[in-house]
Amino acid sequence: MRGNGAGGEGLIAMRPDDERQKADIALSDAAIDWLVRLKSGQATVDDHVAFTAWRGQSAEHEVAAREAEAIWHGVGIAGDRAKKLERKARRAKMTRRAMLGGGTLAVAGFALARSGVIGPQLFADYATDVGEQRTVALADGSSVFLNARSALSVKFAAAERRLSLLEGQATFTVARDAARPFVVEAGDGQTRAVGTVFDIDIRADEAIVTVVEGVVAITTDQAPDPVVARVDQRVRYFPRGKPSAPETTNAEIETAWHRGKLVFNRRPLAGVVADIERYRRGTIVLVGDGLRSLEVTGVFDLNDPEAILRTIEDTLPVRMTRLPFVTIIR
Repeated sequence: MRGNGAGGEGLIAMRPDDERQKADIALSDAAIDWLVRLKSGQATVDDHVAFTAWRGQSAEHEVAAREAEAIWHGVGIAGDRAKKLERKARRAKMTRRAMLGGGTLAVAGFALARSGVIGPQLFADYATDVGEQRTVALADGSSVFLNARSALSVKFAAAERRLSLLEGQATFTVARDAARPFVVEAGDGQTRAVGTVFDIDIRADEAIVTVVEGVVAITTDQAPDPVVARVDQRVRYFPRGKPSAPETTNAEIETAWHRGKLVFNRRPLAGVVADIERYRRGTIVLVGDGLRSLEVTGVFDLNDPEAILRTIEDTLPVRMTRLPFVTIIR
């Protein structure tokens, strides 16, 4: 690298920190370029396979890929026109360079998207932060117990009580009012109840409705005919999918977070990590698809998420690398 000094032109040595920063920018730009290609509407199966291989090259590649995905969604990229995508991707790259220039770590964009500055919490009537739980008293006498990192909007009308769980998990205790149905939207589904208690958990790839008391009816955008669930039953539904048949469950276990506990019974590691992130600041990155399905069983104190990570490290065939704002499991 060359520059002008007081005595004329000379060589300026690049410090190790500069080299790392330059490498981080190069990886981030490459990850965003991949997303431009994959979101263009012209990507092939081979393109998706190649991107999976690219992001699996190292932990740094995986972090860059996840951060790029977070920035991509954070700047509001939508649609399938290549020019529009490229324009907004260039803005994402500029954001990335600005963050790095300010000394922010490689995961800053990902953390920003999860912080509530960008995302559902910005538009919610009620929201909770990492590790925070909150009870919301509603005007009709109902109440909502919000789990950590959750967001809720409320819209009551004369003929209907409608709420939207935008993110996270909540337990709804519904005041009986047969003239005004109580409906909660979550993802692509709606849960309708009158005088009951039920829990909704929005996860990465599904939503789960668990009935604690009474009866609820679940519909989705793809399945308007309701699925009825009763006490100690749960119903799952997926984005753009139909609700499952009711499954027998233990509502006390499903709502153990009310009592400060997390109970996992052969829960895939990917789901466990998602739960831990509700109670712990920082991002946890799973490197390698094979890790996602490793099973975790146990009862844990949600006030000590680090103990859960230590148990995972001690009992599963994984290694952990802990950085200030990211923990990498591989």
